[in-house]
Amino acid sequence: MSIALKVEYAHQRKIRERNKVYYRINHLPIWIFVFFLAPGPLTFDLFANGGNLNHWLWLGVVLLGTAIAGYFGQLPGVEPRPYILRFNEDKPNPLYRRICYTFCWNALVNFAVLNLAGLIGAVLTGQWMMKQIYGYGYLPVFVIMLIAGFAGILPRARRSTKGEGFERRYFYAAVWSVTIAQTALLILWKTLPKDHDTDIEKLVAYLAVLTAVAIVSTFGLLPRTRPILPGEVMVAD
Repeated sequence: MSIALKVEYAHQRKIRERNKVYYRINHLPIWIFVFFLAPGPLTFDLFANGGNLNHWLWLGVVLLGTAIAGYFGQLPGVEPRPYILRFNEDKPNPLYRRICYTFCWNALVNFAVLNLAGLIGAVLTGQWMMKQIYGYGYLPVFVIMLIAGFAGILPRARRSTKGEGFERRYFYAAVWSVTIAQTALLILWKTLPKDHDTDIEKLVAYLAVLTAVAIVSTFGLLPRTRPILPGEVMVAD
């Protein structure tokens, strides 16, 4: 049985001239979370050993920085007015959007890849080496993501907003896939016994959830994963 790809048309979308206050406030925690995750080994230590003074200090820095950026409308979704209104318009992508989405891609890709590496290592060797993996692996992936973002390779972090109708789709497909898979993995980690058989189950479940959600997103069945086809106007969230 074939499944039709769900699409949206730009001219059918309601135009928003300004972002309401609650809309701007609702987007702020997203960027707090993204930048709080930026120092990966520190985040790993939070989940492994609980919070300490370093975590609170970093959270304070992030809260202050995002509050200032949000006040001046320098965070996606927190602007007083949507930046992107016309689909397929070759419009410069502001630096703040490129920085924010680059860090967001890092949070998605880095943690997903390193957790997968840890699972594979545990299955193959019978030992968990997550601390070492984060200690040695996080920074190289982080640098690669920064280079890719500022080179204009990552979706939504390119120099132009021309492809926003499709790039938005790729971004949210990644958000759905990684977030659901990581949540499932955390639940399994907390509930299953710590032995080799359950390590295999965790790896299989993690890959299965990533794949399943990615497939569902491909058909546009999850929010914001439908491509926006050319039309008159659009508003990008």
